[in-house]
Amino acid sequence: MSSGNRSEAVDVRKSYEVRTYGCQMNVHDSERLSGLLEDAGYVRAPEGSDGDADVVVFNTCAVRENADNKLYGNLGRLAPMKTKRPGMQIAVGGCLAQKDRDTIVQRAPWVDVVFGTHNIGKLPVLLERARVQEEAQIEIAESLEAFPSTLPTRRESAYAAWVSISVGCNNTCTFCIVPALRGKEKDRRTGDILAEIEALVAEGVSEITLLGQNVNAYGSDIGDREAFSKLLRACGRIEGLERVRFTSPHPRDFTDDVIAAMAETPNVMPQLHMPMQSGSDTILKAMRRSYRQERFLGIIEKVRAAMPDAAISTDIIVGFPGETEEDFEQTMHAVREARFANAFTFQYSKRPGTPAADMEGQIPKEVVQERYMRLSVLQEEISWSENKKQVGRTLDVMVAEGEGRKDGATHRLSGRAPDNRLVHFTKPDQDVRPGDVVTVEISYAAPHHLLAEGVPVGVRRTRSGDAWEKRNATAAAKPAGVMLGLPGIGAPAPLPAASAPGCGCD
Repeated sequence: MSSGNRSEAVDVRKSYEVRTYGCQMNVHDSERLSGLLEDAGYVRAPEGSDGDADVVVFNTCAVRENADNKLYGNLGRLAPMKTKRPGMQIAVGGCLAQKDRDTIVQRAPWVDVVFGTHNIGKLPVLLERARVQEEAQIEIAESLEAFPSTLPTRRESAYAAWVSISVGCNNTCTFCIVPALRGKEKDRRTGDILAEIEALVAEGVSEITLLGQNVNAYGSDIGDREAFSKLLRACGRIEGLERVRFTSPHPRDFTDDVIAAMAETPNVMPQLHMPMQSGSDTILKAMRRSYRQERFLGIIEKVRAAMPDAAISTDIIVGFPGETEEDFEQTMHAVREARFANAFTFQYSKRPGTPAADMEGQIPKEVVQERYMRLSVLQEEISWSENKKQVGRTLDVMVAEGEGRKDGATHRLSGRAPDNRLVHFTKPDQDVRPGDVVTVEISYAAPHHLLAEGVPVGVRRTRSGDAWEKRNATAAAKPAGVMLGLPGIGAPAPLPAASAPGCGCD
């Protein structure tokens, strides 16, 4: 067997499937896992294979209460398939793997590999070791071994990409288990970030999302409080980069220089996801959130003053331990004042290992559910009202792939406006590809999308559209079956920084 990343070809076809749960950081990690597996000689299983692959990888999340049940339920469904298919392998990684470690193999002994959030680059060698030794391999690193962006990648999109600028989190929110699983914050060098973005743009990417657990705390390693705003401005100087987004910031670290950079850098989009979590000062204190309602709403006011058309979204937890009706009304008040374009609302979920799990005043489920429904109704009304303000506006929509589930039946296409609102629009007469930009006039608004029913005002074919077309043409030209070698022993070599191509709990 070769000692390199890929052994000499043998008569075997090995396919893989990666199932992702949780935040954008996990989505980004899954692109790396796919890249690692393809670099090691695997081929991606067809869509809808539903476990019918030689290797099935679960990239797990530990933030929600039902994460455990979802994982073990899916593992249980794969057990009989694995019995019928000798040689099939199952791997579990991500936050739940980091947390549960040995428990996974105890509860699901048919699992072959368990790896953590800090050592995703070891997946191919762990799979090979499990195959050779015929026993489960459990390897959980306690600190980051390699920054994810130095690993091979298989990006899901030809026109948009995640770019990780930091990993880990230094906050101590009482409801969140992520810092214990992702570790302390670690920042990438600015030069490495910009080199990756430039390489992506050269490949045809026109939209990037800067990713981190607490993205605007970037620079804390070197004591530069303005490092993030400087990074945004540097992105503005990259030719060919049309759209820059970022997620998720923390209100504590959201400073005026970031607002100025957003407003003054043309390719930074007028969109902001700012997790509020609660509108009650009492609950925010119990959550160890280092801001209060007045500070949060003050940030929103400053953002809107600098960018009147900005779409602002948030995260809210309902039913945190000790939450009274008065506390909940303060959250409702804050939502009315902030007028979020949309909100990701969650019923409080007790997570073992977090301080909140042992707090007094756990709220009965029926009370949490009732409050959750009231908040959902209010936010739905606000989202619809804010979307109606878009009617009559002319917007540049970047055509997306897979956003409109009914596009085939309605003969429409879908994409994202600069503020990230979802827009469904009439198909132009000329061909357009994902990544191209179509100018449309909004004619109707629903709570969660906009509609442009008239003939598009204009179409701009882009380098991103060319990249999407080239990728699909290459994929179509490949034979259905590909002879592949077995993965070699050893972690794949990292790609050079110049050519190598973050949780909602903040």
